Amino acid sequence: MIGLGRFGSALAGTLERLGHDVLAVERNPGIVQHFSGRFPLVEADATNPEALEQVSAKDFAAAVVGVGTSLEASMLITGNLVDLGMPQIWAKAITPEHARILTRIGAHHVVFPEADAGNRVAHLVSGKLLDYIEVEDDFTIVKMRPPRETQGFDLAQSKVRTRYGVTVLGVKSPGEEFVYATPETRVQADDILIVAGHPELLERFAARP
Repeated sequence: MIGLGRFGSALAGTLERLGHDVLAVERNPGIVQHFSGRFPLVEADATNPEALEQVSAKDFAAAVVGVGTSLEASMLITGNLVDLGMPQIWAKAITPEHARILTRIGAHHVVFPEADAGNRVAHLVSGKLLDYIEVEDDFTIVKMRPPRETQGFDLAQSKVRTRYGVTVLGVKSPGEEFVYATPETRVQADDILIVAGHPELLERFAARP
């Protein structure tokens, strides 16, 4: 993990909790001191290829470039990782132009954390959705409360897929474990549904009273 801003520090901490071997690289001594002890990290300037060699970056299966405020630094670090032969390089981008350059340099995956978060929150704020995960442009998974017309009926009776073109993947009842949905799954008012489908169709289904 290179760069310990909000994105990088959150990612490094989560990977560490999930049991992955993590090494964070940050050139700002104040930030290094702030995160000292939370996960393995070193103070180094990753725009210098020798620094990446000294921390044995090539021994890791993947590298994440979390630097976004300096486009020059972001591109230099990505290029250095490409030169090292990193098998997987993930890079944070701020703009589409930034993303195109990172891809041309050799980044295998480019992410837009701020834009993705804004898009997700917009869907949550504007409707009845409890969570929103966009898998592809035309396929999304949401967590939502059941519309009134589905409450007290099983999925075969409410015909959600036929009427709305979306698929209920599972149901979580209060105090119960999550269960995968079947045609016989009965939906109650206080249940939470996991539903998949086209974003527009999901919004339309979630908007039902």
